[in-house]
Amino acid sequence: MSNQLMLTTLDNPFNPFTQFDEWYAFDVANGYNTCAYLARVTKSSDDLSEFDSDQAIDQAMNEIINLNLLGNYIKVNENFDRRIVDAEK
Repeated sequence: MSNQLMLTTLDNPFNPFTQFDEWYAFDVANGYNTCAYLARVTKSSDDLSEFDSDQAIDQAMNEIINLNLLGNYIKVNENFDRRIVDAEK
């Protein structure tokens, strides 16, 4: 999917789409634990369709960005060349 987005931090130099292991190691080493944070915020269920599950994840990413307690969460696309700072409406 070309418009897929992932949550990351401004200081993480790795692409979460193509360098996930390195991205994850950096994320955990710096205490962000973004995957776990996203999992805690996402309101999901095994009963949701794939579309609804994707929507729930997107809503959780938007919530994290809107709160942005650390001031450094952003969404990136798979090309990693366009950073989306503001949560989509």
